[in-house]
Amino acid sequence: MYDVIKMIHSYWAYLVVIMLVVATFNALIKFFGNKEFHAVDFRISLFTLIVMHIQLLIGLILYFTSPFGLKNITNNGMGGLDSFSRLLAVEHPFVGILAVTFITIGYSKHKKKLTSKPKFKMLAIFYTLGFLLVLSRIPWSNWF
Repeated sequence: MYDVIKMIHSYWAYLVVIMLVVATFNALIKFFGNKEFHAVDFRISLFTLIVMHIQLLIGLILYFTSPFGLKNITNNGMGGLDSFSRLLAVEHPFVGILAVTFITIGYSKHKKKLTSKPKFKMLAIFYTLGFLLVLSRIPWSNWF
């Protein structure tokens, strides 16, 4: 089961990164270009939110079934983890949860705004923060 969940989490991450790039640059370009907010912009931000939440759920399942997640901390303690083990067991999950939180906040805040500029501003700020957090803690050596 662990191998299947790991594979799903790894391949779903490509969709997450693609959607974050699209949503972040869509919000930034339209914010700075003073464009109107349309249904396609809403769909892009919503689909990105959904993809991120699915990745979080898959990641949480993986965290509890993986020998590199909670089991690694339980067996070795926090002091017994090397930098790569700490990345997989602590930093990657924590920063992933933060990224999903920022994206959820941005999505929620943008819905309360009535005009286009503030909508794109909320999406641009929070989706960019989430995107940067995701990029900062991808285990690149495992990914390629």
